[in-house]
Amino acid sequence: MRALIQHFTRLLEGAVIVIMAALVLDVLWGVVSRFVLAEPSRWTEELATFLLTWVALLGAAVGFSRQQHLGVDILVNQLHPDAHRLMAIIVQCLIIFFTASVMIWGGYVLVSETLRAGQTTPALGIRMGFVYLAVPISGLFIVLFSLEQLYDLTIHGLAQKSLIAPPVSASSVIESTGKPS
Repeated sequence: MRALIQHFTRLLEGAVIVIMAALVLDVLWGVVSRFVLAEPSRWTEELATFLLTWVALLGAAVGFSRQQHLGVDILVNQLHPDAHRLMAIIVQCLIIFFTASVMIWGGYVLVSETLRAGQTTPALGIRMGFVYLAVPISGLFIVLFSLEQLYDLTIHGLAQKSLIAPPVSASSVIESTGKPS
């Protein structure tokens, strides 16, 4: 199971890299066409918006898989380790519920309704449903990664893989760096 998750993570990272490279080339072409050729390209701004949407949503899933997402855990870090673990389990369950209901189900409804309506983009003529497909795809990856983290919490506990950052005290920063932060 872990090998499959790692394979999906690498696949997702590769997709984010390719989309980001396309975004850079698109914006570069927009600048060149506007300021060097004096003939602004009509499609570069629209494509940049869509690529940024995809890179942000898929990048969020990559960040979640690496546990680099934003979290406010100052109160949780003050709890007993057992309560800390229980809170981590509850948080993963809430993430799964929210992502499944809003991103996967809501994203599916958004994509299907937009495709059914036949809405297309003005400059590129792309069906908007394909642009919105980033929402449920990202949601699927986040749920998959959250299930892996929930499995680690319930089966292996926090000893093997910490899912919540340990508290950092000022004294530990001073000891490790030799100067106050």
